[in-house]
Amino acid sequence: MRPCIRNTALPLLLSTLAAGAAHAQTGLARDNGCLVCHSVQRKVVGPAFEDVARRYAGDDGAVERLTQRVLRGSVGQWGTQAMPANVGTSPDEARILAAWVLTLGR
Repeated sequence: MRPCIRNTALPLLLSTLAAGAAHAQTGLARDNGCLVCHSVQRKVVGPAFEDVARRYAGDDGAVERLTQRVLRGSVGQWGTQAMPANVGTSPDEARILAAWVLTLGR
Protein backbone atom coordinates (compact mmCIF):
# COMPACT_ATOMS: atom_id res chain seq x y z
CA MET A 1 0.00 0.00 0.00
CA ARG A 2 1.41 3.41 -0.97
CA PRO A 3 1.59 6.13 1.68
CA CYS A 4 -0.85 8.94 1.16
CA ILE A 5 0.93 11.86 -0.49
CA ARG A 6 -1.24 14.30 1.44
CA ASN A 7 0.15 13.09 4.76
CA THR A 8 3.75 13.74 3.72
CA ALA A 9 3.40 16.62 1.28
CA LEU A 10 1.20 18.94 3.35
CA PRO A 11 3.72 19.54 6.18
CA LEU A 12 6.44 20.14 3.59
CA LEU A 13 4.23 22.56 1.67
CA LEU A 14 3.29 24.46 4.84
CA SER A 15 6.90 24.76 5.99
CA THR A 16 7.92 25.92 2.51
CA LEU A 17 5.19 28.56 2.49
CA ALA A 18 6.19 29.73 6.00
CA ALA A 19 9.84 29.94 4.96
CA GLY A 20 8.86 31.92 1.87
CA ALA A 21 6.77 34.33 3.94
CA ALA A 22 9.61 34.79 6.44
CA HIS A 23 12.03 35.43 3.58
CA ALA A 24 9.65 38.02 2.11
CA GLN A 25 9.36 39.81 5.47
CA THR A 26 13.13 39.79 5.90
CA GLY A 27 13.37 41.35 2.43
CA LEU A 28 10.83 44.00 3.41
CA ALA A 29 12.84 44.72 6.58
CA ARG A 30 16.03 45.00 4.52
CA ASP A 31 14.40 47.20 1.86
CA ASN A 32 13.09 49.59 4.52
CA GLY A 33 16.43 49.89 6.31
CA CYS A 34 15.39 48.00 9.45
CA LEU A 35 18.32 45.60 9.26
CA VAL A 36 20.82 48.45 9.46
CA CYS A 37 20.02 48.77 13.19
CA HIS A 38 18.22 45.51 14.02
CA SER A 39 18.81 41.80 13.66
CA VAL A 40 16.38 38.97 14.21
CA GLN A 41 18.42 37.29 16.95
CA ARG A 42 20.88 39.81 18.38
CA LYS A 43 21.01 43.43 19.47
CA VAL A 44 22.76 45.70 16.98
CA VAL A 45 21.99 49.41 17.54
CA GLY A 46 18.39 48.60 18.41
CA PRO A 47 17.01 45.49 20.05
CA ALA A 48 16.80 42.09 18.40
CA PHE A 49 13.43 41.51 16.80
CA GLU A 50 13.04 38.37 18.93
CA ASP A 51 13.46 40.49 22.08
CA VAL A 52 10.80 42.92 20.85
CA ALA A 53 8.44 40.00 20.22
CA ARG A 54 9.04 38.58 23.69
CA ARG A 55 8.47 41.98 25.35
CA TYR A 56 5.12 42.46 23.62
CA ALA A 57 3.87 38.86 23.76
CA GLY A 58 0.21 38.83 24.70
CA ASP A 59 -0.20 42.60 24.19
CA ASP A 60 -3.28 43.02 22.00
CA GLY A 61 -2.29 46.57 21.02
CA ALA A 62 1.30 45.73 20.10
CA VAL A 63 0.88 45.68 16.32
CA GLU A 64 -0.57 49.18 16.23
CA ARG A 65 1.90 50.53 18.80
CA LEU A 66 4.91 49.11 16.93
CA THR A 67 3.48 50.28 13.60
CA GLN A 68 3.41 53.83 14.92
CA ARG A 69 6.95 53.53 16.29
CA VAL A 70 8.18 52.40 12.90
CA LEU A 71 6.43 55.30 11.18
CA ARG A 72 7.10 58.07 13.73
CA GLY A 73 10.24 56.82 15.46
CA SER A 74 10.71 56.51 19.20
CA VAL A 75 13.16 57.01 22.03
CA GLY A 76 13.39 55.55 25.51
CA GLN A 77 11.76 52.21 24.82
CA TRP A 78 15.06 50.28 24.77
CA GLY A 79 17.49 52.78 26.26
CA THR A 80 18.59 56.22 25.15
CA GLN A 81 19.25 55.44 21.48
CA ALA A 82 16.54 56.99 19.31
CA MET A 83 14.90 55.15 16.45
CA PRO A 84 14.28 57.65 13.66
CA ALA A 85 10.99 57.88 11.83
CA ASN A 86 10.92 55.70 8.75
CA VAL A 87 9.46 58.24 6.33
CA GLY A 88 9.90 55.97 3.30
CA THR A 89 7.87 53.15 4.85
CA SER A 90 4.15 53.07 4.07
CA PRO A 91 1.66 52.43 6.88
CA ASP A 92 0.81 49.05 5.32
CA GLU A 93 4.49 48.06 5.19
CA ALA A 94 4.98 49.21 8.78
CA ARG A 95 2.00 47.13 9.91
CA ILE A 96 3.29 44.05 8.06
CA LEU A 97 6.73 44.51 9.62
CA ALA A 98 5.30 44.99 13.11
CA ALA A 99 3.10 41.89 12.81
CA TRP A 100 6.04 39.85 11.49
CA VAL A 101 8.39 40.96 14.28
CA LEU A 102 5.78 39.91 16.84
CA THR A 103 5.82 36.34 15.47
CA LEU A 104 9.54 35.94 16.13
CA GLY A 105 9.54 35.48 19.90
CA ARG A 106 7.71 32.20 19.89
